[in-house]
Amino acid sequence: MGLAMAKTLKEQGIPFQGFELHSDVGGLWDIDGPKSTMYETAHLISSKTMTEFADFPMDPEVADYPSHRELKTYFRKFADQFGLRAHYLFGTEVLSAEPLGTPGEGWRVTWRDASGDAQSDIFAGLLIANGTLSEPNMPAFKGTFTGELMHSSAYRDPDVFRGKRVLIVGAGNSGCDIAVDAIHHGKSCDISVRRGYYFVPKYIFGRPADTMGGTIKLPMWLKRRVDGLILKWFTGDPSKYGFPKPDYKLYESHPVVNSLILFHAGHGDIKVRPDIDRFDGNTVHFRDGTKADYDLVLAATGYKLHYPFIDKALLNWQGHAPHLFLNCMHPVRDDLFVLGMVEASGLGWQGRHEQAEMVARYIAGLKAGTMAAKALKGEKQAGFTRATGGMNYIDLPRMAYYVDKATYRTAVTNWIAALKGKPE
Repeated sequence: MGLAMAKTLKEQGIPFQGFELHSDVGGLWDIDGPKSTMYETAHLISSKTMTEFADFPMDPEVADYPSHRELKTYFRKFADQFGLRAHYLFGTEVLSAEPLGTPGEGWRVTWRDASGDAQSDIFAGLLIANGTLSEPNMPAFKGTFTGELMHSSAYRDPDVFRGKRVLIVGAGNSGCDIAVDAIHHGKSCDISVRRGYYFVPKYIFGRPADTMGGTIKLPMWLKRRVDGLILKWFTGDPSKYGFPKPDYKLYESHPVVNSLILFHAGHGDIKVRPDIDRFDGNTVHFRDGTKADYDLVLAATGYKLHYPFIDKALLNWQGHAPHLFLNCMHPVRDDLFVLGMVEASGLGWQGRHEQAEMVARYIAGLKAGTMAAKALKGEKQAGFTRATGGMNYIDLPRMAYYVDKATYRTAVTNWIAALKGKPE
């Protein structure tokens, strides 16, 4: 997201300074990065053609579902192609961002440079793009576990499971991926789940599953029926393998894109357990009254939004997330933007690039005094709701910034088209 924002600012002729904690670009996908939560066996859960930037496709030899190594290379080539590195200070950590007076008077940003010295400067505005998947959401468990307890953010290599009885907590995409690692490397593996999930295979009829829709745009009620039927054909009923039935409709939460977890459940390689009640030494007690002993418990319980360098009140925080127009624009301030705080099935990086382009064109439009920029300013100040397209997303922190892809991209691209207009 940071690279997309840098590229679009550069295209609009807006001067900027980028800050990056690591020594190079790559963010989450660089496993060596200080804030990376990547693991050795990680791959994209969406296909490359549905994820890549439209004006920078991945190389033909890159796999359908690229590894983190291929993606790190992709982002570094992206930075080279558009000349972005020169705009960044690497090895720097932003410590604080504080507004000077009323909106529009500037921001004082303080950071620690690569040599460890504190620096500060004044900037006209602030664009935050530090990601959504770096701060672990670690639940509080009753009791004490005397084995090894870790969050998936600290997981790197499946050798950690060797010879151990493993319990994975949570069956989201990372949880299921890591469970498959544990099945192959641990002594045994169970998975504890709180709710049901919809499971999507990675391939359907020999093609990546997310490419099957093509250009056909279906209303959500019909898309649910069609996709639900396809899932019944290819994955069957997950409750047959011990998973609970989802208590929500398809697409009201992010589906699990994994072709192996049900395969292994069907072979008895993994046992599905209910939610945890408490720990007692090496014993885990579950809500249904059963119990089992484990050597390692890994919590794949997701992440929470984390902007430690800025006062939450400045972000118009409501509930689990900042409440921003199209998930990025402050309702009142025109000098503060949060980039990449958006999720949707199939949004891809192109959808995020469009968000960045809208913001860059809005900043340029305000300076030029275009009618479209004034109209956008008026709309976000007048009040708004999240672009859910009428979807009733489940009430979880990770769903607090979820949008409907079609609704969101239509709104963003319409504003881009309007902002391309001429000044008054």
